[in-house]
Amino acid sequence: MKFIKKSPVTLELEKIEKEEKRLEQRALSHTEPGWKEALTARIPPKMSENLQKAFCMAFRTIFEKGNLLIEKTYRRDELEKDFKVRDFSLDLKESRKEYKKLRTEAARRNLKNQAVSAAEGLGLGLLGVGLPDIAIFTAMLLRGVYETALYFGFSYDTPEERFFILCLLEASVSRGEQWAENNARVDRLIYTLVQKKELTVSGEDLEAQIQAVGNAFAIDMLAAKFIQGLPVVGAFGGLSNPVCWKQVMTYVQLKYRKRYLMGKTG
Repeated sequence: MKFIKKSPVTLELEKIEKEEKRLEQRALSHTEPGWKEALTARIPPKMSENLQKAFCMAFRTIFEKGNLLIEKTYRRDELEKDFKVRDFSLDLKESRKEYKKLRTEAARRNLKNQAVSAAEGLGLGLLGVGLPDIAIFTAMLLRGVYETALYFGFSYDTPEERFFILCLLEASVSRGEQWAENNARVDRLIYTLVQKKELTVSGEDLEAQIQAVGNAFAIDMLAAKFIQGLPVVGAFGGLSNPVCWKQVMTYVQLKYRKRYLMGKTG
């Protein structure tokens, strides 16, 4: 039987598949700590509603008016040039070593943003600032997503790309069967975008997805933001920012890397 050597891209995609399996197992087996369930049950429904509205407003405002402000915190033109050089080098060398560098450098770039998110959440938590923190946290989260998109050679300012980002974000904080459903939708979008098939996204589609993302983040961070709104002890709630950041960006980087590599295979 003739042995067929797998290409570095194929091996990387297989690695991604294993990483996805681990994320799936974690999402399907997730159970909330008893203290969190007890606390959530005591939080007024109005708090959950306000949190969901705060996340929706943050995402909507940034998409409509805030991208230029976020882009002032990094050099988009340099990131785009760096990608072209890196992409050419990968095509030229095409080795496992080069693809490993691709993923490790992507992870390293977000460590700084994660550290800033931790400091911001901790500082506002000490002051007992909960809901106002949402806008800052959302902006920093989208900065991380935008930089990741550019790192892998993708845009983020068309309706289609914004819809893709919103679907990534919703899936990243989902649990149980909802995670499986949302993850499958993300993979379908990746396939559609890689194959350059027509994808039409209306303003109504974007607004509906913003609502879905706002609800998903409100559910995930309700207890933490409630605690963060209390002076001094709010610091413990603020620590949820880097935890959520890492969870979201792990998923986002994985899917952008998958999309990039699938583009390499055609």
